[in-house]
Amino acid sequence: MRRLEKAGLVGLGLVAGISLSLHFAAMADKQTVVTPLPVEELRAFTEVFGHIKSSYVEPVSDKKLFTEAINGMLNGLDPHSAYLDADAFKDLQVGTQGEFGGLGIEVGMEDGLIKVISPIEDTPAYQAGVKSGDLILKLDDSLVKGMSLNDAVKRMRGKPGSKIVLTILRKNELKPLTITVVRAVIKVQSVKAKLLESGYAFVRITQFQEHTGENLATALDKLIKENKGALKGLVLDLRNDPGGLLDGAVAVSAAFLAKDALVVYTEGRTEEAKMRLIAAPEYYLRGNTKNDYIKNIPASIKSVPLVVLVNGGSASASEIVAGALQDHKRGVIMGTQTFGKGSVQTVLPLGNNTAIKLTTARYYTPGGRSIQAKGIVPDIMVEDPSTVGMENVFRLRESDLEKHLINDKQADDKADFTSKSEAAPKNKTETLPPVEFGSKNDYQLNQALNLLKGMQILQGK
Repeated sequence: MRRLEKAGLVGLGLVAGISLSLHFAAMADKQTVVTPLPVEELRAFTEVFGHIKSSYVEPVSDKKLFTEAINGMLNGLDPHSAYLDADAFKDLQVGTQGEFGGLGIEVGMEDGLIKVISPIEDTPAYQAGVKSGDLILKLDDSLVKGMSLNDAVKRMRGKPGSKIVLTILRKNELKPLTITVVRAVIKVQSVKAKLLESGYAFVRITQFQEHTGENLATALDKLIKENKGALKGLVLDLRNDPGGLLDGAVAVSAAFLAKDALVVYTEGRTEEAKMRLIAAPEYYLRGNTKNDYIKNIPASIKSVPLVVLVNGGSASASEIVAGALQDHKRGVIMGTQTFGKGSVQTVLPLGNNTAIKLTTARYYTPGGRSIQAKGIVPDIMVEDPSTVGMENVFRLRESDLEKHLINDKQADDKADFTSKSEAAPKNKTETLPPVEFGSKNDYQLNQALNLLKGMQILQGK
């Protein structure tokens, strides 16, 4: 089985032009367990099929009926299982390389409408003002109600340079908003890095892609050279990172953890669904196993004081990294509670350029915690002043999605906030604009930097 087929993707739903949250697998290697077919249910299915073929107001093709039946089976399971037609399957494969066509929003379904889980940073949707939690009511002049998620995503795709008008319902807005977005070939820069000041660096990961691990290694090496020596502290920013490739998450974790440290493990019904992924080359390299870029990262990175920033938009692969670093006590997790997607989806090709995306496992942190429908609780709770008091009310999380898997480690899968809390100034919340991550006005980043400086002082003493 090729390395790509073994690699996992962990993320959220469908992006306009890309789907995430997957683990590739080859059908040919699987042994199918044969169980008796339910005769009564099959009889009902064939009767309904026959009635539609003979009596529906308009002729319906067999292909459409079977496709919709497959869609119904998968959509009824959980928010992340889905049927991928030829276009969606192709977009998935192209999208993991960090370049795809579309608007740049990650979406799911809620009450028959398209719900924006997160706009991807530096994309047309992000720049046009689309926000997490927005409900898309219309695509141009077409009502979304009644469309499948795949159909809606298809309509959002299009030729780069063409426009689409989104009619959006947003909480606290009395009237629907209309936002025009210009489609583009979207190139997501996975890793962004800079020196904040002498000795202190900032690294932001926007999405976990094929080359995230090696891009991180290059960025860290460049930062140390620019600093002319080892760093005193590092901020790793995973805010609003919706996930991506599982081996990318292992690579990022391996950059900071000791070799062979457990990063994440998964549990499911089949043997293939049971994995233990450690900080070793065979678990993060794709294809060329000789080029171990993690091995070449300066040794000081393994011990540099580290603060990891997260929020409600940090999901799946981001939660794997945050959970691994937290359990190994390698860094301080700061921010707000994460999204809580702790399930793995497997892409099963169907042989006709289509596939199904099926939830096959839950994943767990090294300490045995399930993130599903709970997320990572920061060690230090720090809210962004522009969203203080609003993060928990309006931020969509896994536990808010219909038919989400329960957290098998606890009875209540709703978020809790038992960690230490440091609230931002509340008297400024109504006037502050949304923060630009990594800017001088980034309150959470400034708090992380203050913490690192305090750690440096204590270390010196």
